[in-house]
Amino acid sequence: MLGIVAYASIVNSIYPDFYYLSVQEDEYLEWTSFWSFLLAAAAYYLRATSYRLETHRIPWFLWGVALFCFFVAMEEISWGQRLLGYRPPTYFLEHNYQQEFNFHNVVDTDYRKLALKLVIVGYGIVLPLATQFSYVKTWFERLGIAATTTVLVPAFAGTYLVYNLYPWSHSGEWVELMLGLCLLFSAVQVPRNLSSGNQPSREDRVRSSKIIVLAFVAVIGLGLMSGAISRSQRYALPINLQATKNEVEAIVHDFDSGLAISRCNLHKRLYTFVGEYGQTRLFEGSYSGLQAQGLPMERAKFFLDPWNSPYWIRDRCDTQRSIRVIFVYSFGPNRRRDSTPTEILGDDIGMHIFSD
Repeated sequence: MLGIVAYASIVNSIYPDFYYLSVQEDEYLEWTSFWSFLLAAAAYYLRATSYRLETHRIPWFLWGVALFCFFVAMEEISWGQRLLGYRPPTYFLEHNYQQEFNFHNVVDTDYRKLALKLVIVGYGIVLPLATQFSYVKTWFERLGIAATTTVLVPAFAGTYLVYNLYPWSHSGEWVELMLGLCLLFSAVQVPRNLSSGNQPSREDRVRSSKIIVLAFVAVIGLGLMSGAISRSQRYALPINLQATKNEVEAIVHDFDSGLAISRCNLHKRLYTFVGEYGQTRLFEGSYSGLQAQGLPMERAKFFLDPWNSPYWIRDRCDTQRSIRVIFVYSFGPNRRRDSTPTEILGDDIGMHIFSD
């Protein structure tokens, strides 16, 4: 866990461009978080099955943690939306600021942060420390509550500390990975038989340590591999590429026709920009008129490209050097951002509105 903190800090300080790439959607960091939670879900399910066979009791708590880990894993990749390129239901396009099929971004940010902190502190710190009191431990065993070992308390505490201090931009992305790994390691460390009351033997501890190392290597390897695969070109059909170019040109034409961008250094999804800055004329211009040529109404309403990803607008200005660059762009076929704050790169498809 300390290695992850050190890695994030070094990359952020020495290689800012690579850091920026690392925290993007569908990159190795997000995929590593996904695999950590998914493997944790599988490990908790196996532990629950073992517990039921040994005790003949319903492992409700372990099932609950397994379900939580699976839910978070799928939320991490928006239930495969960007992977498969399907269009999410209208409710999520309207109420999810990321315009993706996930539930956590519909919830108010303060509640979402509070829930994450409660999970980290409640499961990772309070529960294992509470089991140090014999009567609490006995009560937990009767209820079937499986607290993780106190050995992992520093790891959970470190995760909470990083989230609370937020030392780098997008620190939450690293916290998600750290929490996923904490839960994965916990799945190995929780007792097999909650009613036995026996301390794990030295052989059990050594076996758990080996499994943790293998799990960590597997998570990192799967994350790197998945990130590399996601960077490959997908669905680069000529008809979609041409449609995106036509739509971007129409959007730029609408801006050239009198729409103003009053704020410097903004970077927003176009649908969010329209709502926040009252630029509703975009609903009535050249872009909207493409519906007569086959542009689906839902894509037109929510400013989605042919791969059902949002169109973005970026304004980068340097007042000291009197430089300003504004452009509209799509993530393109690979459905991930390749562009920098000033250049349209990779397979991103975009066009400058203003450049000086």
